[in-house]
Amino acid sequence: MGDFTLDQIADLPFGLCLGGKVVSASDGGRFDVLDPATGAVLATVADGTVQDAAAAVDAAHAAAAGWAATAPRKRSEILRHAFELMTERAEEIAHLISLENGKALADARGETAYAAEFFRWYAEEAVRASGAVMTAPAGANKIVVLQQPVGICVLVTPWNFPAAMATRKIGPALAAGCTVILKPASDTPLTALLLARILEDAGVPAGVVNVLPARRSGEVVSAMLHDPRVRKLSFTGSTEVGRLLLREAADQVVNCSMELGGNAPFLVLEDADIDDAVDGAVIAKMRNAGEACTAANRFYVHAGIADEFSHRLADRMAALRVGPGTSADTEVGPLVNDESAAKVDNLVRGAVAAGARVVVGGTRPDREGFYFEPTVLLDVPVDAGILSQEIFGPVAPVVTFTEEADAIRMANDTEYGLVSYVYTSDLARGMRICEQLDAGMVGLNRGIVSDPAAPFGGTKQSGVGREGGHEGMLDYLESKYIAVTW
Repeated sequence: MGDFTLDQIADLPFGLCLGGKVVSASDGGRFDVLDPATGAVLATVADGTVQDAAAAVDAAHAAAAGWAATAPRKRSEILRHAFELMTERAEEIAHLISLENGKALADARGETAYAAEFFRWYAEEAVRASGAVMTAPAGANKIVVLQQPVGICVLVTPWNFPAAMATRKIGPALAAGCTVILKPASDTPLTALLLARILEDAGVPAGVVNVLPARRSGEVVSAMLHDPRVRKLSFTGSTEVGRLLLREAADQVVNCSMELGGNAPFLVLEDADIDDAVDGAVIAKMRNAGEACTAANRFYVHAGIADEFSHRLADRMAALRVGPGTSADTEVGPLVNDESAAKVDNLVRGAVAAGARVVVGGTRPDREGFYFEPTVLLDVPVDAGILSQEIFGPVAPVVTFTEEADAIRMANDTEYGLVSYVYTSDLARGMRICEQLDAGMVGLNRGIVSDPAAPFGGTKQSGVGREGGHEGMLDYLESKYIAVTW
């Protein structure tokens, strides 16, 4: 498997993908995509405008009736072909993700495989949009329930998983018979543009999938949400932006799915296998250098094992190789931009000022690029700011507890409820705690929960709706009830 540079990635468009064509922005504008490993300009991409947003909706609208009428089996075969093409081009896609996102190539390969699985899963689900027929309880008529595509969908995706967050939305939308406009994060638009080309090669008709890169995200998305032809918004990103988009969507009562922020607690009970817990902690914390909404954010460790756990975790974190994501031996790449690295640095400094101790790491290394050292903090005060917001970086703050009830209370003491992690050797105890944790997902003796076959989503201010599993396609379908007598 050879290395890929940007100019070796075939068919990579740098414009807007609208109606099956690659076009320039209406005003000719372009924006830079930076290499997080160096801060240098990697590429320039067309910068979509409000006028381009209208053109994207036009293209999706023109293709909508034909795609909705396409036989489910045909939609299924196209999605299966997309899975096969992604698998064939996996190295190319992974290198592109590393180039524009910065993540280690091993993580990028994992993301590519995960992203492709959404096309395979929804190829299988496309033929399973089942309805229902029953006799009304009064006996006067039949109740017929049909499942129909919700309509044109605006999909807004983040930079941390530029392939997987796109396929997790595109897959179920296409399976359901919807047309889509993908607005990728401006830090990582290249992967989305390559996906558009792969879907075209897989047989997706022109206008069914449109990709609209834009720095003017707020204006562009708002314009689409106020077009009455748009009937669905699926957004993955921060809770702060999600609240704003929900307000925007209210004007046209647009159907919304929201996968928002997280603040995942990682509970290690006194009876946990410490080796397993450390292994799980490294996976849950360091996937994509901590830049994941599912990343373990707060470590609550029983006081009796906290010192041993923390130092073993610190040893593992210190041994991780930091460097450019595209280097074969890199395990921790740079963060996506300078703002992200500065935020992590400020959170760590604030925790230390409040009394936390740095066991390993704790600083930005003196090198070009947007790096932060893998870090473990001990004796973190329960009111430290680092515990109340997403770190989105390679930092593990450890808080101790002695009573199980206190650990559960601290874990739930957040406005977020995306995912929690629990380690214990007592399965019954673990299941009891899982039921008490206010989160949409729980990893019990596992440091990873994401699976295309499972419903992904959170409670409280971590979101609305579910992605993945059969539930993921239901978010792109409307139930139509027909009362009929025959």
